[in-house]
Amino acid sequence: MILGIDIGGANTRIASSDGKLVELHYLPLWKNSRLPEALLDISARLVPEKVGVVITGELADCFPDKEAGLSYIIDAVNNAFGEVWFLDSSGAFTKEKKRSIAAANWMASALIVGRDFGDCIFVDTGSTTTDIIPIKKGKPLAAVTDFERLRRSELVYSGALRTNIAVLLDNVDVSGASSRTSSELFAITADAYLVLGKISQGDYTCDTPDGAGKTVLEARRRLARVVCADLTEIKEEDIVSIAHQVMEKQVMDIADAINEVAKSHELKKIVACGLGEFLVKEAVDEHGFDIILMSERYGKELSKVFPAYAVARLVGEM
Repeated sequence: MILGIDIGGANTRIASSDGKLVELHYLPLWKNSRLPEALLDISARLVPEKVGVVITGELADCFPDKEAGLSYIIDAVNNAFGEVWFLDSSGAFTKEKKRSIAAANWMASALIVGRDFGDCIFVDTGSTTTDIIPIKKGKPLAAVTDFERLRRSELVYSGALRTNIAVLLDNVDVSGASSRTSSELFAITADAYLVLGKISQGDYTCDTPDGAGKTVLEARRRLARVVCADLTEIKEEDIVSIAHQVMEKQVMDIADAINEVAKSHELKKIVACGLGEFLVKEAVDEHGFDIILMSERYGKELSKVFPAYAVARLVGEM
């Protein structure tokens, strides 16, 4: 088995190079991290011949800086597996601890997408962020750090599960009147999309803001608190309306960034993947882009863990 691993701050995703194995593990690094133990378990269970790794979890705020985060993650990986290769932001594999390994999961995806689909903008909306990567002649043209990608609209810190609704919306329409929102972590995008039926309870892999369950009723209760209401104070249709407004704002933010990147690089084709693929589709449908959905080409589960699958394919070719 050739295994690919994508280690983020919240989720660790794994996939085999043939796409037959796909797993997502919620392992928040900032919260009593079980990453070392989980990687040992994966290694013992799967016994991979070779492992390719991409890392974004070094930015987790439990680490004083990115070097400390990279060191922790790389040590955990090397302790669990035999032959391990880390992909860096230049598209090269290394065994050394290098700063260029940081935030490079998009590079693995972009190299495979460029090969499989040609010139395009690759958009990956996951639980927390959206990568927007221009690709020409098989080469990703994005900046190599998150800091620079944010400045160039190649990274939007908005995702399908973990984004705080109060960050997206400071006002919402409730029964035809504008209401301010509370700047608390009362509800996240996962609550909105569970209420709207865009995700399932199984897709809601992160912690809930209040530590309660992941039923639609509990998600409605959290959404009501965004406007400081109990379920007895607000109509169900107004809660659904708030969820729609959340989606509209995310779609608009992602669309604005895609349009900016598209104009800069004169690209009109979008290749989308991730749990939030539906947001990307909404974002481009009204702007005349052609769009290819990874879920339709590779299947929904592989679309959710595409960087892990991509790095598995790349390391298998070494």
